[in-house]
Amino acid sequence: MNVLATLIWWGAGPSPAAGGGLGMLLPILLFIPLLYLFMIRPQQKRQKQWQQMLANIKPGDRVTTAGGIRGVIISIKDDAIILRVAPDNLKLEVAKTAIGSVTTQDESAEK
Repeated sequence: MNVLATLIWWGAGPSPAAGGGLGMLLPILLFIPLLYLFMIRPQQKRQKQWQQMLANIKPGDRVTTAGGIRGVIISIKDDAIILRVAPDNLKLEVAKTAIGSVTTQDESAEK
């Protein structure tokens, strides 16, 4: 039997998948932009909106904290907010970063 035929028979011949390294890297290289578009970019957008919301709050706004407490802002300090919470008009001091959302800006302006 021929030596070349024997090598091909046992799998030691030239590989048909030569240059497969690029083929293996292509899915990884495509994954990085998809990761940015579907995960990183939307999170950055939400973060920017949340920071803008915190910058625009003022006394009298109704807010909901991350823990679910709803109240009206009485005063704003550097990194804390004083809330008035119903039904007994309790005053709570919460961290400014704990504000989850502004429930209403001004109810009288909506009506």
